[in-house]
Amino acid sequence: MEFDSLALLCNHQIEWLQDKELVKVWEKARRIGASWVEALYSVLEAAKKKSEGGQSTYYLSYNKDMTRQFISDCAWWAKVAGAATGKVEEVIADYDRNVTIFRIRFSSGCEICGMPSEPRSLRSKQGRVILDEAAFVEDLAEILKAAMALLMWGGQVVILSTHNGADNPFAELIQDIHKGTFDYSLHRTDLDEALAGGLYKAICRRKGDDWTPEMEAAWRADLIRQYGDAADEELFCVPSRSGGVYLTTTMIEACMREDIPVFRWTPPAADFVDWPADKAAMYALAWCENNLKPHLAILPADLSHFIGGDFGRSGDLSVFMPATEIQNLDLVPPFVLELRNCPHKTQEQILFYMIDRLPRFSGGALDARGNGSFLAESARQRYGPERIAEVMLTEKWYRETTPKLKARIEDKTLFLPQDAYILADYRAFKVVRGVARIPDKKGQDATGQRHGDAGIAGCMLIHARETFGEYEEWDCQTVNMAGQIGGFNWAGY
Repeated sequence: MEFDSLALLCNHQIEWLQDKELVKVWEKARRIGASWVEALYSVLEAAKKKSEGGQSTYYLSYNKDMTRQFISDCAWWAKVAGAATGKVEEVIADYDRNVTIFRIRFSSGCEICGMPSEPRSLRSKQGRVILDEAAFVEDLAEILKAAMALLMWGGQVVILSTHNGADNPFAELIQDIHKGTFDYSLHRTDLDEALAGGLYKAICRRKGDDWTPEMEAAWRADLIRQYGDAADEELFCVPSRSGGVYLTTTMIEACMREDIPVFRWTPPAADFVDWPADKAAMYALAWCENNLKPHLAILPADLSHFIGGDFGRSGDLSVFMPATEIQNLDLVPPFVLELRNCPHKTQEQILFYMIDRLPRFSGGALDARGNGSFLAESARQRYGPERIAEVMLTEKWYRETTPKLKARIEDKTLFLPQDAYILADYRAFKVVRGVARIPDKKGQDATGQRHGDAGIAGCMLIHARETFGEYEEWDCQTVNMAGQIGGFNWAGY
């Protein structure tokens, strides 16, 4: 190497950097710098001319933010190494599916490219493939099949991941390597091994703190406390059994704020569903004006807003979570709304009341299962398919969405109300067959039945943000419905 990169690395990172095997697998704890050192490896390979063995690298992950960060790390390493590159490119490859490709081109003729984690991304490619957080991608087997094809022409396949359940294909791949089914290079680094290799010393250097054994021990203990029941899987490379806790109390509480209220609407009378439509609508409107309007009226007009909703009628709750995407891209709800035993038309009225008052409304995702299809479809008709996603809660959807929920809670980029029922709903996520979801068994709260409803609303909010992304100007007046329903004029509500 032409620069002293090893001085910046921990022992486990150096061992990975020096491994030249064609297929490398890293079973790891979270946040130990695996992707960061792989970015260095990719830069060193791309900086060499192809005639000297240089190779392009194609990075795949389940999360666009992870991909952007990896390319940013590559750009940093390229600068440190003095490698000649062009600027980082961000290319929209598919507008319909919100697919973005990130790329750095090197003067050597090679490139580093970040792409979606799907098999077709690797068609006609030649070079190295990195599959990051492999336990969280969809259809790992098919992606690996596509990646292995690149080995025919001298490429390399790199697989990095923490665990995501004992029944997950990544955990099965590790077992197959141990059994000798695959002759792949396997690295395993848990938290203690990373600490022994200098992880906390590197953290202290970066923060400008003096390292002491006592500080390291206290940091380790605090980290384990934060992960709680998930520490074995997240920090010590022990995949959880099906049914394991997905989000710990400590993780969730770290995202909770006292200034985010929870509004809980219930019918004012048992026969509310039989009230004349105009009387029911006026009651609901007055409730919204008294409770929701003060919080909606002060939302920043120059920032994008999203909403997620889980549907319930006579059993489960309907829960709606609007949120402001603030300047640093955190999602901050002005409130969370729960509706119990709320008639369909009243739910529609209250939902529209909220969305119509969200500045720069950029998108919503709504539960479209069963009777929820009415509300989701009605919102789509009002605001358009470019603003509303009708979501079916399939295993595929859980597999794609719950890791994003967990990442935001870990990173504290999604804020929640400080509320015992909300906490219980997020604690309700369990790992079932390697996928985090709300299981079928229902719990009870003091007001009746709950089924992780606020947790689903949070997932829907994140789905809306991931699906619709950036705000585009639109005219609310062009989509307001002005029809007569039950003798009541719903225009503007």
